[in-house]
Amino acid sequence: MTASIRLHVQGPLEAGAVAATDAEQAHYLAHVMRCAVGTPVTLFNGRDGEWAARIARLRRGEATLAVETRLRPQRPGPDLWLVFALLKRTATDFLVQKATELGAARLVPVLTARSGAERINADRLARIAREAAEQCERLELPDIAAPAPLPAVLAAWPPDRTLHAAIERESAPPLRPASGPAALLVGPEGGFAPAELDALRAHPFVLPVSLGPLILRAETAAIVGLARLQAPS
Repeated sequence: MTASIRLHVQGPLEAGAVAATDAEQAHYLAHVMRCAVGTPVTLFNGRDGEWAARIARLRRGEATLAVETRLRPQRPGPDLWLVFALLKRTATDFLVQKATELGAARLVPVLTARSGAERINADRLARIAREAAEQCERLELPDIAAPAPLPAVLAAWPPDRTLHAAIERESAPPLRPASGPAALLVGPEGGFAPAELDALRAHPFVLPVSLGPLILRAETAAIVGLARLQAPS
């Protein structure tokens, strides 16, 4: 069997180390992938790069992995955040998955006048992000912030990070690749309220941008925007 199984673990990774999975990962190895002792796996923890390992022990609810050789050193990912108006559960799950696959370093859900929800299941979203990172071969997990009102997020915003605001039906310049710390803001399905648009325009770090002539769903706008910000210039 080839080392097609890739897992995120918490502990340090180095040659000769023993890494432990959680119960969900142990179940995945034993009952989904039908692994056995000696099966090769690939591990990463967001700090030590990517490592080849083998299953050393596999029992109900636990697995231990013998770490062997490093496959890739740790490298920084894109310095890119996604700020999004909180959506309904299915759309938020999809957005977190795709933003992780596109390399977003931090995901910031915000509460707006027209948000589709007011809370998140942090454990579920963390699991979705972990599984997406395992699948897409990125070396770290995104940080997922707790939901906060849009004014509070703007008040605490780092001024050296440009916030590209995708504002519907605005005569704004098209979104172009970022050359430094950047973030993308996408609004709720009904768009931002007039007072929210005024608040965004009042901040010098906010740059209104256009994603094209069509009105996109929020999750589609996030995918398009993240891809454009990372496109070769």
